Amino acid sequence: MSGGSVSKSEWTLSREALARFLACLDPDSDLAGARYENLRLTLIKFFDWRGAYFPEEYADETINRVIRKIDEGEIIRDIPTYCHGVARLVLLEKLKGPESRRSDFEELSPAALVAPEPEEKGAREECFERCLIGLQAESRQLILQYYSDEKREKIARRLAMAERLGIPLNALRSRAQRIRNRLEECIRDCMRMGGVKKK
Repeated sequence: MSGGSVSKSEWTLSREALARFLACLDPDSDLAGARYENLRLTLIKFFDWRGAYFPEEYADETINRVIRKIDEGEIIRDIPTYCHGVARLVLLEKLKGPESRRSDFEELSPAALVAPEPEEKGAREECFERCLIGLQAESRQLILQYYSDEKREKIARRLAMAERLGIPLNALRSRAQRIRNRLEECIRDCMRMGGVKKK
């Protein structure tokens, strides 16, 4: 065992650890970036096809766990295969809690199986805007920045956010999830009340 003395709560993703992981994917930085994006997309599909509620988040967590293994000195010869093994473990963990599962098809109401009308989409967007404005300025800025980037840029942005706030990446993820939960609850309440009433 190498680096096994670091507990799960103490390890945080660093730029150096990410760079080491990318170098393991390919010595060429451009090819490494492309392979990273392909790997992440494959993992997202893996979680999405199996009904995970947040496939992108779970894909990022899977990659982070593998990055940690490499950062602690473990030699992984076939990273994509290893990542998919870790992904299966992450999926089992996440599906233990009912709050992490999508509703089963049989549990969905008939209304949930029908595509929303344009008016409903518009009402949801209006509720989203209202609920977003209702957040404290700091929370609103954090949630918008947290979900602003795609693919490889996302992890770099979140690392920079965590460094700026002086907190571990795991703590940033938890903070963003709490804000997202409040936002989604506000949107559901707004939709139950019939959306934003026009004056």
